[in-house]
Amino acid sequence: MSDIIPLSGVEAFDLETDVLVAGLGGAGASAALEARRAGAAVTVLESSSGGGGSTQMSACEMYLGGGTRLQRDLGIADSPDNFYNYLKACFGDNCDENRLRLFCDGAVEHFDWAESLGVPYKRGFYDGRDVVAMTGDSLQYTGNERAWPFVEMAQAAPRGHLPADADHSGGLVFMGHLLERVRESGVNILCDARITALVQDEQKRVVGAAARIDNRQVLIRAHRGVVLCTGGFIMNEAMTRKHLPTLDGIATRHGNPGDRGDGIRLGQAAGGNLINMGEAFVGIAHYPPAQLTYGIFVNEQGQRFINEDVYLARLGHYATQQSQGRIFMFIDNRHFERPAYLNVDIVAVGETVEEVESESGLPAGNLQHTVDYYNQNAALGQDPLFHKASDWLMPLDEPPYALVSYALDQIRPPVFTLGGLEVQPTGEVLRPDGSTVEGLFAAGRTVAGIPRTSAGYASGMSVADVTFFGRLAGRQAAAQS
Repeated sequence: MSDIIPLSGVEAFDLETDVLVAGLGGAGASAALEARRAGAAVTVLESSSGGGGSTQMSACEMYLGGGTRLQRDLGIADSPDNFYNYLKACFGDNCDENRLRLFCDGAVEHFDWAESLGVPYKRGFYDGRDVVAMTGDSLQYTGNERAWPFVEMAQAAPRGHLPADADHSGGLVFMGHLLERVRESGVNILCDARITALVQDEQKRVVGAAARIDNRQVLIRAHRGVVLCTGGFIMNEAMTRKHLPTLDGIATRHGNPGDRGDGIRLGQAAGGNLINMGEAFVGIAHYPPAQLTYGIFVNEQGQRFINEDVYLARLGHYATQQSQGRIFMFIDNRHFERPAYLNVDIVAVGETVEEVESESGLPAGNLQHTVDYYNQNAALGQDPLFHKASDWLMPLDEPPYALVSYALDQIRPPVFTLGGLEVQPTGEVLRPDGSTVEGLFAAGRTVAGIPRTSAGYASGMSVADVTFFGRLAGRQAAAQS
């Protein structure tokens, strides 16, 4: 079946609604709830047997700043401008500044909205270096806030907002409350219902959609708009081969089975523009334990290429730029640990750096020079090349030494996509010429949102982005005549 059905070819619709939302993950549930609260009749199509999406699978460290109630209650200083400066530093020219400004100015209210759903947030701050705080606390650092060069561009502040006492299951807690509010609001939820086409009238306005339900086509009229929230495309191998060829063969596909690019494909068929399709999150878990941060990463030339106190996605971004994706951690006996969750091999061990270098086959002299230079400066509490924070600077001088492989084709890092439809901050899908596809909205990883590169990513950015802009898209669709 074609991705587009002309209205002239529709004899009758099987269902009618004001706003039709495709997808019931973080973005779709937020869009549906806000559209319903705005007075619209709302129907949701969910391709799986229940809602939740990738948001439910996440730890849900919602990345918010600017002085949220949680930050203020814990005495953390932040402001919308400081939050904006940090995110602008993260994504540089690869961002929609209007979208970024709207998000930073609205983040405080968005946290209040999350709490109003019933999601519990404990007034506790975890100051350690971990991907997810396992202490029950609800505020932690989840990105590059304390790492160079970001410390020169914005005041560091913790912005990862975790549901209380949830550990890695925060997404279950958050989506449990959000979905309950959606059900209470009277939204019509149709599960095992996959959107397959959009209906457009003669003026190319989207006026409805087709879905596969109970093994038959169901046509649904949407009087005010269709909102596409079907996730990214990491589970669509044809799309990843096309748009992410260097990652396609080595990625651990990170997402839910519905991340097939349905909404992206349908939006493009309706005239929408695709942007940022070559960008993705790439995560290399070089912590916990935090002590591994004392080690240094080198490429196959035996040279450092990053400050090791960065967030795991920034390391992943720069690892993909090294020849053949081959990177190694050099570390001494004082700091070495080999966590069970890491699929890494020890390439070489020696009582001297020269022995390690020789056994590993790295170019003669390069690793020795790298370690000597690093140790000399670390002893002085400085890192002239990459400015690793002094907290993580210590000479690597306690043998035996190890060189551990983090080669991308070996560790197969988790990857999910960051490209999709180009939209207005309020969700209207844009054509290549900048005009809007009337009647069509999108949010979540179906669009290119706030996080657009792995280099600037922080845990919780997607959850914050998809729920914040899902809400806006739902309200905007409901406001149409």
